[in-house]
Order: sequence, then structure tokens, then C-alpha cells
Amino acid sequence: MRFVKHLLLASTAGLLLVGAAQAADLPTTKAPPAPPPVNCYASFYSWLDSTATDCPLSYMGVTVYGTIDMGGGYETNASRFNDAYPNGVNELISKMSNGGRWQAVPNGLVQSNIGVKIKEQIAADWYVIGDVNAGFDPYSMMFANGPQSAVMNNYSYLYQQTANADSSRAWGWDNTRAYVGIQNTTLGTLTFGRQYAFTNDASANYDPFGGSYAFSLIGNSGTALAGTGDTETARYMTSIKYQVAYNGFRAGGLVQVGGYDADNSSKEAAQADLGFDYAGLSVDAIYAYAQDAISLGTYGSVATFGVPAGDPTDTLKATLQNISAEVIAAKYKWNALTLYGGYEHSDLSNPTDSWAAAAEAAGLFMNHLNGGYPGVIQSNAYPNDKILQVAWVGAKYGILSNLDAVAGYYYEWQNNYTGAITKYNTAYVWAAGVKPPTAAGIGCAPNPQQPGPGLAPQGSNSSQCAGSTWAVSGMLDWRPVKRVDLYAGVMYSKVTGGMASGFLQNNNVATTAGVKVSF
Repeated sequence: MRFVKHLLLASTAGLLLVGAAQAADLPTTKAPPAPPPVNCYASFYSWLDSTATDCPLSYMGVTVYGTIDMGGGYETNASRFNDAYPNGVNELISKMSNGGRWQAVPNGLVQSNIGVKIKEQIAADWYVIGDVNAGFDPYSMMFANGPQSAVMNNYSYLYQQTANADSSRAWGWDNTRAYVGIQNTTLGTLTFGRQYAFTNDASANYDPFGGSYAFSLIGNSGTALAGTGDTETARYMTSIKYQVAYNGFRAGGLVQVGGYDADNSSKEAAQADLGFDYAGLSVDAIYAYAQDAISLGTYGSVATFGVPAGDPTDTLKATLQNISAEVIAAKYKWNALTLYGGYEHSDLSNPTDSWAAAAEAAGLFMNHLNGGYPGVIQSNAYPNDKILQVAWVGAKYGILSNLDAVAGYYYEWQNNYTGAITKYNTAYVWAAGVKPPTAAGIGCAPNPQQPGPGLAPQGSNSSQCAGSTWAVSGMLDWRPVKRVDLYAGVMYSKVTGGMASGFLQNNNVATTAGVKVSF
């Protein structure tokens, strides 16, 4: 017993000695605390080297944000700068593209913009949200306004015109979006106001260039994908939008509230979206519908200019159509590489509401989306349904953490939707054994050369004939600090057939370099 007692005492003493020895090896002071996070407002450089998410310009739930994108470039067939046109210039081949030119190129990567958004918590997992944003030209500081760019060219021959085209960007402070809503982390987001169509969201998410004006056919035109055949339907003026996501799946619905009287560009419109994310793969499928949608154009042309006699000088051509479209788009991210692709199928037809010939000749139309300009209505532009299709593929590769290489290929094509009698102007009438006559300007023969300065129109002699537009692009995007992009690239584009009808040239090489700063 005495032996056991001595053994226990010896063991206890040994453990104490070992513990004391180990304690002697321990540091006598605590480890220093981790350094505090860098104050992104400590200097201008520290602010530039932070993201808008990490260091927003916010106060009490209100955030001011925006982007300025300025650059320049050379085009082999340029369209001259227009400070009202959202793109500024057209890097994609367009009707007025003609002759080499160095010029300023605004908004090459993104539309310059400024906005105010809110996100304020009102209960556990519940938030009030809102966003108002306006796009502008960074050189002139004018609001982006596609219809205004068309009005500015009403009294110019095509070879004299500056860049212009219809756009869902019009008016002023709300030309991008303006909505309010409520958000729940589980139940989703419900918003009301002027909002992007799901197809417009897809342009930013599934285009390798993110809808860039300078390098993407999708971004440059707005008709392809975002507008599914009519750029004005890329945004709804008064609409309800609901989006929900769960366990990698998402769904959404968008419906227009009111028609022309609520300043919408169509009488009725709606879209539905289904998508998912899984193991680096993202996919969205979208259905879009619009009734009596408006598409605007200038009165300046190859051979004539000026609005019809008796109409205001700022009148525009207003073509109406019904639209039914389907879109599927996908991207896959694997390490530094992201692959992109998608397809759109749009069916455009004459509007549901018919208009008498007198109304077409003298009918005037005015709403907020077309900039408040009157329009002469054309409601029989589709003798047969126009089928517009768009396909694209692309890739983005992160060479470094702050340097990306981007490439993309785009192909857009339409069917022959001319009237039945003149649809095939080389076909024989077998009973008579002769070719039928072809009305001037309707058949799909090549457009004849015309006299006059700069007048050598391309493509078929009717825009209703089959045709295509394609583009291939490449770009490098370097971010020396987190809020600044320095980019440079090139896009080659070509147009044929009915899609080239009346064009001065049929191809363009556009080189662009610029700087984008986000805040």
C-alpha cells in the first residue's frame, strides 16, 4: 500500500514537472489582433481598388452608383457620331456606314449611366427595394435617346446621316429603368415600374461581351435577343415582375400593365423565364409575347428625305407588329474559362388591330417610350410572317486574375416574307410558260446601283427578302484596379440579302479601345 502511495505521488510530481516545462515554452503574451480592414475611402487609389459592392456610395439604405465609359477607334465603314444615339456610333455594319473614319466611341463596353437604388430592411428577411437609372453620352452629357437620333436624321440623305436607330432608351432620367418593390430571401422579389425584359437580362448574362455595343451584335442592335425582333420591347414602361429562386432553380414572370395610354411601346406584353445553376452550368429558357408593338424609323433614306406633307417635322415611321419568341441561353464556367451560347426564334406578324388606309396615311402616334414624337402608322409590313433567328457562341478566359480575353461569333438571319405573287420572282407560271412580272422594289433580285453621291445600295431590293447579318469579335479587358477597365478589341461584321437592303456598304471592321470607370 505504501508502495502504491509513493508511486502515485511520484507520477503526480512528474506530470507537474512536464506541465511546467511545457508552460515555459508558451508565449508570455497574447497574439496580436488581425489588422483592421483597409478603409476604402482613405485615398482615391484605395477607393479605385475596391469594388462598388465592397465600398458603395451609400447612406441609410440609399446608394448612388454609375459607370463612365469613354474611348475611340477606327472603322473601315463608319457611321458618324450622334450624341443622342445610345451607342454614339455603330461598330456593327449599319445602313449609313460608309467610308473609313477615326472618331470618339462612347459606351464601348457598357452604357454610361448614373442611378440611385434603395434597399431597406423592414422586417426579418424583408426588404423594400428600388432603382432609378439613366444612360447618357459621356462626351456630350446628353441622355441616351434612340428616337431622337432618328428624328435628327429626318431631313438627311442616307450618305449624310449620323448614327441613328430606334431604341427602348428614350426620354431622360428613367431611360434605363425605374421601379420599386419588395424582396424576401425565401419568397423572392416582386417589383413594379419600368423594367428590363427577361430577354434583356439574358443579353447581359449570356453574351460573352455582356451586351457590349462595340463588340457584340446582340448588344449593338438591341433588336436581337433583348427585343426579340423589336428593340422597344426590351423594356416595359409599366409592368409587374416576379422572380424566385430555390436550390439552384429560378423562375420569373413579367407582365405589362396598361397599353399605349400608360406609355408602353405595345398594347400587351408578357414574358416567362425558367432557369437553373448546377456545377458551373447556367441555363435560362424564355418565352416572350407582344401585341401591336411599335418600331420606329427615320424618314431620311437613300433617295429621299423629309416627313409627309402636313405632318410635324419630328414625325417618325411607326411600324406595328405582333411578336412571339423563344430564347434558350447557357454558359459554363470551368476554372478560368467560361463558355457561352444561345439561340432565339422570333415570329413577327401584322398587328392584331387593323388600321384603315386613311389612318395609315395620317394616323399619328405619341408616347413616352418613343420620346414623345408623333409617328405615321404602318400596320401591314408583313405579307407573310417574318421569322427572325439569332445564334451565338463565345468564350472568356482569365489569363490573369485581372486580365480577360474574350471572343464571340454571332449570326442573325431572316426568311423571305414577301407577298405570295412576288415571293419568287424567277419562278415560271407553268400554265402560260412564262415568268411572271416582278413589281419594282419587291422582288429579291440584287439591288441595282443608283446614281448620286454615296448612293450604291447593297443587298436585295426589298427588306422583306431573306438575308443575314454576322459578326465576329475579340477583345482584351485589363483591370489595373478593381473599378477601372482598360479594353481594346475589334469586330468584323457583314450583312447580306434583304437585311442589307438599301445599305451603302455591306461590311465593316471596327477597332475600339477605351476606359470604363465604375462608382
